[in-house]
Order: sequence, then structure tokens, then C-alpha cells
Amino acid sequence: MIRRLLAMWHARNLEFVQDRGSLIFSLLLPVGVVIGLGIVFGGPERPLFKAGVLAPSLESAMSTEHIAQDSAQDGRQNGKQGDSFLNEKRYVQLVAEPDLQGALAKLTHQQIDILVDLEGRRYWVNTDSPKGYITEKLLLADEPGMHRAQVEGHAVRYVDWLLPGVLAMNMMFSCLFGVGYVVLRYRKSGFLKRLRATPLTAFEFLSAQVLSRLSLILVITTILYVGVGAITHFHSEGSALLLALIAVLGALSMIALGLTVAAAISSEELVGGILNLLSWPMTLISGIWFSLEGAPRWIQWASHAFPLTHIIEAARAVMLDGAGITQIAPNLLYLAATTLLFLGVGAWTFRWRAS
Repeated sequence: MIRRLLAMWHARNLEFVQDRGSLIFSLLLPVGVVIGLGIVFGGPERPLFKAGVLAPSLESAMSTEHIAQDSAQDGRQNGKQGDSFLNEKRYVQLVAEPDLQGALAKLTHQQIDILVDLEGRRYWVNTDSPKGYITEKLLLADEPGMHRAQVEGHAVRYVDWLLPGVLAMNMMFSCLFGVGYVVLRYRKSGFLKRLRATPLTAFEFLSAQVLSRLSLILVITTILYVGVGAITHFHSEGSALLLALIAVLGALSMIALGLTVAAAISSEELVGGILNLLSWPMTLISGIWFSLEGAPRWIQWASHAFPLTHIIEAARAVMLDGAGITQIAPNLLYLAATTLLFLGVGAWTFRWRAS
């Protein structure tokens, strides 16, 4: 028995090593993920709080005369010396906000923790934000002369802001892995080889897979949307039909991407590696868990190359702001374009049999 076990162990090892694509991916994927995470989240210690400053630029807002004057005045009032809270870059990240209404929208969506107007000696805070509460206390400790201004409109809870991202993430994993591995299994089992003897074309086969997964993911997402709503009573202002349109186009784009990966690859390890390589960056920098407000510009640009980012942006705009179809048209057009692109590439590279 030991000899048979060792023989199978040796054969499986040789099979894996001879699959150069899987071997290289297994070695390079962890290194690439570590390097990527190091670039995105590495560097110096990141601030704990994010403060918006009402000004055209940070240079004009945090000019020497403003900070020196305010710090000196507050130092005399508090009987202490030291830098202003807003000058403590180690703990507070400053973001210039030239437009008041846009800044207040970010504040209610918890994209920033506090909004400060140094010229008017006033500030706005989202009372439903734990970070906003702490930031306000720290600000007033160093700037007691600041006055709170009233925030108009509905203050968005974190669960309201988080829900569209979580639903979109669940859609992404289901579409990518649910479709990619199914096509791969069909090819390895010889089922695709038998289908090739029928009049069925590659485009028809792929379209059928898309429609099947689309109907399943829409049912699942609807159940989750209704179920989570009954538990958390999340806030949603927009049209349910528009949310359904976003879900359809988003799911189509993700399904088409998964099919493109599995269209010509016969190695299960390689398909898994590529799908992980696609899904993890989308999970980290598409804005599911935290806002990219204040992140480096190149990260924000890179995130907009992912379909998941456009799904989340459009869904949040509809649910949190009541946006109409004209406001989210760029996101919808991008999802439609990527769907056609991925389906075209998948149909062109599709192989019926394993090589």
C-alpha cells in the first residue's frame, strides 16, 4: 500500500511540476500579492483620521499665518504650547475640499471624518460616525474657538455605506469562480468535446453560461438585499429598477471576465491563480471596506480599471444619494463595454478540448 501511495504521490508531483504555468503562478502569485500590498498599504505610518479642509488646496488652507495665529491663540486659551491638531500629519490626513456641498456629501457618506473651515472658524461632523466623534473631541481640545455647523440631510451609517460593496463583492466571487471552474470542468471531462459535434457555436455556448449564471446571481443578490434590509433597515433612496440594472450589467461584466479566463486554459491550478490575481486587487482597492478619498492618485486610477469599482460607485450613488440614470451613465457604459469586450475575447480564444 505504501508503494502505491508513494507512486501516486510522485506522479502527482511530476504532473504539477510539468505544468509550467501552474508552477510559475504558484511561485509568483504570493510574491506579487505581497509586493502589491506593500506598495498600496506600505510606506510611513498612516493617519488614523481623515479631515477635509474647506479650501481650493491644502497649501492655501494650511498657510503659515493661519496655523501660527490659531495655534498661538489656542495655546494662550488652553495654557499650553504645541501644534494644532490639524497640523499633526502623523494622526490626521488632510484632504482639500473646494466645494462645500460635495464635501458635505463625503462627510455624510463617512468618506471623511470631519470637515473644517479655518477661515470661518467652524466645522461639520457626522454624528453617526465613531471616528467623527473622536475627531471632533480632538479638534476642540486644540481649537476651542471652532463652532459646529449643522449638517443638513441624512447622515449615512457605515452599514448603509458598506452594503453595496459587500453585495458587489459576493457577486464578483460567485461570477468569477462559479463560471470559470464550470467551463474548466466541462473541458477536462470531455463534455465540451462532445458538444463540438453539435451545431452549437462557441458564442452560443458562452452566452448560455452567461445567462445561466446571471439568473442565479440575480436571485441570490435579491434575497440578500431583502434579507439584510429586514435585519439592518439600511438606507436606500434610489430606484430599485435602477439598482437591478446595475446588478445585471455588473454581473454580466464579471461573468464575461470569468469566461475569458477559462476560455482557453485547461489547468485548474492556473485558472485558480489567475482568478485570485484578478479578485484580490478588486477586493482591496475597489472601495468595498473603506473610501479611497485621499489615497494616491494612481491607486484611484487603477481602481477604476476594475468593473467592481463601477458597480460599487453606481450602487452607492443610487442607494445613498438617489442618483438617476444620467448620473451613473458612465459607470453603466463602462460595464456594458467590458462585457462585450470580455465576451468577444472569450469567444475568440475559446477551445473545445484540452490541449
